[in-house]
Amino acid sequence: MQSKSKPSARACGFTLVELLVVVVIIGVLVAVIVPAVARAKESARTAACAGNLRQIGIALRGYATEYDGQIPYGPKAPPMMTATQFYPSTGAPTSLISLSNGSPVGLGLLLRGHLAAQPKVLFCPSSDQPSNAEGELAKVGYQQAQCSYYYRHGSVARQFDTPASATQPVEHILLAQLGNNRLGQPIRALVMDTQFPAPPGFAEFGIAPRTHHQEQWCNTLFSDGQVQTLANTNQRFTVNLNDYAALTNAFDRILRVLENADTQ
Repeated sequence: MQSKSKPSARACGFTLVELLVVVVIIGVLVAVIVPAVARAKESARTAACAGNLRQIGIALRGYATEYDGQIPYGPKAPPMMTATQFYPSTGAPTSLISLSNGSPVGLGLLLRGHLAAQPKVLFCPSSDQPSNAEGELAKVGYQQAQCSYYYRHGSVARQFDTPASATQPVEHILLAQLGNNRLGQPIRALVMDTQFPAPPGFAEFGIAPRTHHQEQWCNTLFSDGQVQTLANTNQRFTVNLNDYAALTNAFDRILRVLENADTQ
């Protein structure tokens, strides 16, 4: 009787070499696909952030229509008591939406009316650190709260209000007549992503790093309602707070990055 032949290695399945080839191919595909997916997600978040700024632009124009062309301004800065108060001078560029006494400030002035139905547009969906939009919004009316964006406000760079400046009447800044910046160029950039890295030691001042889009991009709202995603080349839109000396001119540096955006 003729014996049956044994099945070949090919009939039993893949050879070891073929399995290694498959593993290598899968590894290459993962190496290509995963970064591509991550870039696609970041691109979507950046686009969503730009959409937020467009909504803020609509709210600013609605506010200006209601208030004789004026942009949100104020309130008057309270006396500077501690280094944790991030609104030392009336009209300083700020990412705050309320002061330490709870009063709405800057873009926070839009929350009662023009952004009442969509307050979370004040928070970028591409934060590099854990963020809590609900928690910050809950502070408005009670304590200091911060959003994701710098607001141009009144182009003031003082570290505190002097008695003379404190008695000056609040300037009514018109959206259609913003004037020129410190370089003599027309003011255009009104709202932009915050980019300020800070060391752990700044926690004692209540300062935590707030950066967005991995510090590679900075979405900016211009006075005409246009939004641009600007490349943060050479950190031109970053306010680097990685040393204590940086605190002495922080508001000047914030205003400078907005002025950098004016030229776009």
